Amino acid sequence: MAKRTFLPSMLAAAAFLAATLSHAGPAAAAQPSAAPPAGAKSAAVTPDPYIDGTVKAGAAKAAECFACHGPDGDSGVPTFPRLAGQNAVYIAEQLHLFRSGVRPNPVMGPMAQTLSNQDIDNLAVFFAAQTPAGLDADPTLWKAGKVLYLSGDPRRGIPACAACHGPLGRGNPAAGYPALQAQQSVYVVAQLTSYADGTRYTGPHATPNSSIMFDIAKRLTPSEMQAAASYVQGLR
Repeated sequence: MAKRTFLPSMLAAAAFLAATLSHAGPAAAAQPSAAPPAGAKSAAVTPDPYIDGTVKAGAAKAAECFACHGPDGDSGVPTFPRLAGQNAVYIAEQLHLFRSGVRPNPVMGPMAQTLSNQDIDNLAVFFAAQTPAGLDADPTLWKAGKVLYLSGDPRRGIPACAACHGPLGRGNPAAGYPALQAQQSVYVVAQLTSYADGTRYTGPHATPNSSIMFDIAKRLTPSEMQAAASYVQGLR
């Protein structure tokens, strides 16, 4: 019964996204609209970490990450993302973006500079193999967040989050959409805000999917970001 409730909204959201990318044209959908600043390297094309990386090698390297991201990637610090269960392709992509400076971050930038391509693939598959620990959603916000996550707001051009990230927040690795389940709500709000103000990447469309999030985040109010983030935090 629940599937019947949100499936039409998910299909409508998918259609909205397809129309948006179609209207922009294949080149706009696949290429950044602005180059990174002078001196910033373009992110390298990431080899498939599931083929090139190993969990065992990643476990040895991941000890350096636990101070912020928590044992096995389940960070207890609200401002740091949880990496457990995130798809390896997405983790590897973001590490390359940190390393190249396309995604600026005072902590991750220098740390990523020390990583080889092999280190990145090993870390990616290690964290992808971990199990995300469940978190509780804010009881005053999750219901509004559920509506936004599963249905969006078509009147304002806001598609359902579930159309890309899945009804349970497990993402879509083939399309490059990250998992969101059990992610820290404080971190999610910070990233939505960075998308809205254009500061997550040095170029407005640093990755093929970022143009979608730049547009959607600008249409969300701060309270809607909080509600959606709370619902995401409670997903199992």
